[in-house]
Amino acid sequence: MRIFNSTDQLPEFSNTVFTQGTFDGVHLGHQKILKRLKDESIKAGGESVLLTFWPHPRLFLFPDDNQLKLLQTLDEKLEQLEKAGVDNVVVLPFTKEFSQMLPEDFIKDFLVNSLNVHTAIIGYDHRFGRNREGDINLLKSYESQFNYKVLEIGPEDINHITISSTKIRNSLLVGDVATANTYLGRQYSFSGKVVHGKKLGRTIGYPTANLEINHPNKLIPAIGVYAVQCKVDGQVFGGMMNIGNNPTVPGKDFSIEVNIFDFSADIYDKVIEIFVVAWLRDEKKFGNLEELALILQLDKKNALEKILHL
Repeated sequence: MRIFNSTDQLPEFSNTVFTQGTFDGVHLGHQKILKRLKDESIKAGGESVLLTFWPHPRLFLFPDDNQLKLLQTLDEKLEQLEKAGVDNVVVLPFTKEFSQMLPEDFIKDFLVNSLNVHTAIIGYDHRFGRNREGDINLLKSYESQFNYKVLEIGPEDINHITISSTKIRNSLLVGDVATANTYLGRQYSFSGKVVHGKKLGRTIGYPTANLEINHPNKLIPAIGVYAVQCKVDGQVFGGMMNIGNNPTVPGKDFSIEVNIFDFSADIYDKVIEIFVVAWLRDEKKFGNLEELALILQLDKKNALEKILHL
């Protein structure tokens, strides 16, 4: 997969099959579009081109709004797009100039002149151009003039509920991992660097890897205890994770701690990937560390059951 960070870098394309969007999460709805993108590019004997933006347009339009958390970093998104078989990805910064581009100019200057578009594949609710004025009807109105065709992709539904990135974010923010993973078509994941903590977990038989997340807009699931899988140096281990303030231990701040099952290697300063399997329980305050250890024993049993039933 080729990645371009400027329209000036683009080669001369022929029979381009195009789509556009933020594609945060690359969920099942997105995957429906990407499958059609790949199929149509093969049919046309051309290449697929996907246009996306980084940072997310909302972060540009509302710079003081720190509430938006994303399902993926740019690297995570690109990895999923490559797995989906996309040939070319154009990653553009969402700038004031771009936000003011007339949708008609986007069609003529970018789709036609830069990409030589053969087919545009657009989600049913996609909008583009200044003030989101462009839509699929505008694209279709230029089909005969510029000799391309437009294909509309309808929503992907599960139990009559339309999948969206917003619904997945909202599910994770309340600990509803089952819904989020169903809509994603895979386990939600994030990566973090292992840093030093207070090392109290090892005193009760449950040593933890404390994670530092270096992407401020990456969504972290709700406070609570989870069954997880951990990818360390290419190997995958079962584990359980606590996200929260550790109320049983005085003086601890918010942290993400993972107890990796049957694992004892030194992984300080390494980046590990966490796959969130299932919600186990709310974070609770216990009377002492002995009581906490008993609950952790039950958590581990429950986590292993969830992992074994994947």
